[in-house]
Amino acid sequence: MEWLAPLAETGVARALIAAPTLYLLVNAAHIMGIGVLYGSILALDLRILGLNRSVPLHVIAGFLSRMAAAGTGLAILTGLCLFSVRPVEYAGNAAFLAKLALVAVGLAHALVLHRGIGWRRATTDGHASAALRLSALASIIIWTSAIVAGRWIGFL
Repeated sequence: MEWLAPLAETGVARALIAAPTLYLLVNAAHIMGIGVLYGSILALDLRILGLNRSVPLHVIAGFLSRMAAAGTGLAILTGLCLFSVRPVEYAGNAAFLAKLALVAVGLAHALVLHRGIGWRRATTDGHASAALRLSALASIIIWTSAIVAGRWIGFL
């Protein structure tokens, strides 16, 4: 993993190392991105699973999906910045690698879901099929696991 070492010499990494307040702000933005991502996905998945049926699924699905995408973008951008500070250390951390794998699975799951007929039906007529509900449950498990893995990084 030594080939990652030059990342710690980039301007972004140097700025984050030299300015603890900047590091704090980028870290806070990372947490906010995760919060928007997870909060949006959790709200959508719980609605798909049948909670709060008074809110029409076809009304909130697009909005919450776009919010999750915005949170994902912020989390990835800030995560790359934070990674650049200690790339070799992070690349050797099992929890970090688990987090990356879970995020990749979560993103792939979301892409497949959004291309499926069950999603199109849910966003047009509000019907959540059994397969879509199972997918929502899987989504909650995947993203919750990614957050737990992310918190685990500091303990390894």
